[in-house]
Amino acid sequence: MFSQLFYFMKSFTYFYCFDWYFYTMIEEQVILVNENDEQIGLMPKMEAHEKALLHRAFSVFVFNDKNELMLQQRAAHKYHSPKLWTNTCCSHQRAGESNVEAGKRRLQEEMGFVTELEESISFIYKAPFDNGLTEHEYDHILIGKYQKAPNINPEEVLDWKWMSLEAVKSDMSLKPELYTEWFKIIFEKFYEHINITEK
Repeated sequence: MFSQLFYFMKSFTYFYCFDWYFYTMIEEQVILVNENDEQIGLMPKMEAHEKALLHRAFSVFVFNDKNELMLQQRAAHKYHSPKLWTNTCCSHQRAGESNVEAGKRRLQEEMGFVTELEESISFIYKAPFDNGLTEHEYDHILIGKYQKAPNINPEEVLDWKWMSLEAVKSDMSLKPELYTEWFKIIFEKFYEHINITEK
């Protein structure tokens, strides 16, 4: 009986791991949009980045009661911008998924928590990378509040910290090479929209 149970558990573990591996090997699709953020199709994420096609994305900014922003340092094995500091999390919406739903999902996947999010502004940016890929995104900014430490996913995030927006802005001007391109663009053009000090 025990040998049969052991065999069952071993088989279950094998197939579970295989299914998870197979799932992670399936490349996620992004939503292609026009300049009005209207969906015009779907495409594998890597292909969209190789062709620099405009697609929908979101960037989450989580603040604490001191109005400090939670930053994350991207994992070392990321295919672009590894080890660079950026906003709390960011990614791409899935087909049929709202901006807020996508933001909450990715917060859980990357930072290990969920909080309420509000939509702020949106904008289009284009940022080429050294590896030949290009981020060309219609980016939606989502803002939330949280007080505790995150439970970071080491597959996605190397480190994290709280920083005031003024401290981020100052450090970014001194050491821009430490920050992601999209994060620098947001700070340069839309700083007043993510600064919730007076809200």
